[in-house]
Amino acid sequence: MHIGPIELPNALFVAPMAGVTDRPFRMLCRSLGAGYAVSEMVTSKRELWKSLKTSRRADHEGEPAPIAVQIAGVDPAEMADAARYNIDRGAQVIDINMGCPAKKVCNKWAGSALMQDEPLATAIVEAVVAACAPQGVPVTLKMRTGWCAAERNAVRLARAAESAGVAMVTVHGRTREQGYTGQAEYDTVAAVKAALKIPVVANGDIHSPEKAREVLRATGADALMIGRAAQGRPWIFREILHFLATGEHLPPPATHEVRRWLVEHLHQHYGLYGEHIGVRSARKHIGWAVRALPGGESFRAEMNLIDDTTTQLRAVSHYFEALAERHPLLPQPVLGPVPGAANDETGTEAEAQAA
Repeated sequence: MHIGPIELPNALFVAPMAGVTDRPFRMLCRSLGAGYAVSEMVTSKRELWKSLKTSRRADHEGEPAPIAVQIAGVDPAEMADAARYNIDRGAQVIDINMGCPAKKVCNKWAGSALMQDEPLATAIVEAVVAACAPQGVPVTLKMRTGWCAAERNAVRLARAAESAGVAMVTVHGRTREQGYTGQAEYDTVAAVKAALKIPVVANGDIHSPEKAREVLRATGADALMIGRAAQGRPWIFREILHFLATGEHLPPPATHEVRRWLVEHLHQHYGLYGEHIGVRSARKHIGWAVRALPGGESFRAEMNLIDDTTTQLRAVSHYFEALAERHPLLPQPVLGPVPGAANDETGTEAEAQAA
């Protein structure tokens, strides 16, 4: 699998999710099998580049290559400047956001709202490609199937993007109108794949090894992008890789291994956000990790009352140590998407928790 000249280790990607796919989470998913991860959405507004939130989102210290940064905006010149700014800070792939359904983004005609204005969308793609080409940085595009069911224009926009020089297109199988509700459809993704020569990535509702195989067969996609299903279960990538290669399931991870992964992730998380923000923003990751486990809901309620990182780490360790005594292998929840959580780009719950 390649993005332009960049070769990837496999074709399972982590979806960009605001408030979720920060550097620690991307690195955790990469260590557990993901071949590629895209950053949280970074604004094209120059006046916000120095803000603390944007600085954290643009933090790639120690992250394995390739570094992929997603940018969002409505002005072609601003988007081109944002691409150059992030390349100067280490970006090796620039991804254009035309898939975010959040109202606060779409109300400014960014994200999936751009799919309603095809000339502007195409102008943005052309400007970003022109900015990246001199530095040999490939540009990718993430979109939805369309604005609404009556106007699924992903094929038309994808063709325009390919003509403009985009190296890869990702399609989330929902319209902007759907948000994260209902079910993803893959006929549009398959139509985009059939229309393009560049790689096409399928996204939406991929929550199990069997569903991954089903989506690949239904779409012919070159790769899969996973969002909600990786929240609290980042080892899903290695599970899917093994299943696609062998047709067999990996055994559940050892509970003590899950404890180790989560504790290491929390240390990285605190290092990025500091004590005050870190202990609060870590709650969602801990909650996702325990939500379907024995005693998980009551532990989650207790966790929300802890306001220092030392106590939070100790509580997480004790919970998983006690769980490991009863369940050496992690108890397996019913597989499925995470209710109410963001799937890609920006989600209202994740964004609110990260604010």
